[in-house]
Amino acid sequence: MTDLITRLDDAVKFIRSKVKIKANVGIVLGTGLGGLSKEVIVAATIPFNTIPHMGSTSADSHKGQLIVGVLGKTPVLVMDGRLHGYEGHSAENIAFPVRLLAHLGCKKIVLSNAAGGLNLDWKQGDIAVLEDHINLPGFCGVNPLVGLKDDKLGPRILDMSEPYSRKLIKLAREAAKELDIKLRKGTYVMVFGPNLETAAEYRFLRGMGADLVGMSTLPEVIAAKHMGADVVAFSIVTDLCDPDHLEAVDLPRIIKAANAAEPKLTKLVKELVSKL
Repeated sequence: MTDLITRLDDAVKFIRSKVKIKANVGIVLGTGLGGLSKEVIVAATIPFNTIPHMGSTSADSHKGQLIVGVLGKTPVLVMDGRLHGYEGHSAENIAFPVRLLAHLGCKKIVLSNAAGGLNLDWKQGDIAVLEDHINLPGFCGVNPLVGLKDDKLGPRILDMSEPYSRKLIKLAREAAKELDIKLRKGTYVMVFGPNLETAAEYRFLRGMGADLVGMSTLPEVIAAKHMGADVVAFSIVTDLCDPDHLEAVDLPRIIKAANAAEPKLTKLVKELVSKL
């Protein structure tokens, strides 16, 4: 297999052959959050499966396409969908789209996801900006930095004292206040999936200090930081994970909850991007 830099160069060359727009801001849209793509003045739409070395997504509600265009007055690159470990993708493949955004010149990365609410003071439909995370799969070696040693990409030992840019969090909170959108702030824990958690597992995750639980995002955060990009990430609380009153989760209901909150997150991200 060719080295990662060469694969990224191949993908950049292909995309540049399709469109010439350059952007400083990259956005990744998660479950039920694809509505932001409708706000973009599109210059090009490129399916994941046509981009060299890029994996394809099989997750529900993930279109799997790169949108190149302008959001408001800001040029953006938007990954409409993402790859997950539970689909069978390696950590390196999961991180490839975000590495590609950084390699294309995006030094600010905006991520979004749908998540279960472990903090029972929160409500379904709440939006949270992440200030920290716990990467449970990472403790088992599912990490995009494992086996990678290439100073052209980033350091072998990566500092994670500030995984989410404090400056971007501040701007997000300012944008939320201007729009009168309630914005929570908390810690996200990633599990592998695709099964949801048991009551005992929810108790364990809450005891670790997590406010949100999901199956994505953290490999992308790590890879973006590795390549020197600043990161801000948002979660929509799609269901409450109360271990003492646990009910069977209906996936369409989760997606419906994400879609219901999506217009607020769209407004928030659009306002945030205007500040970048």
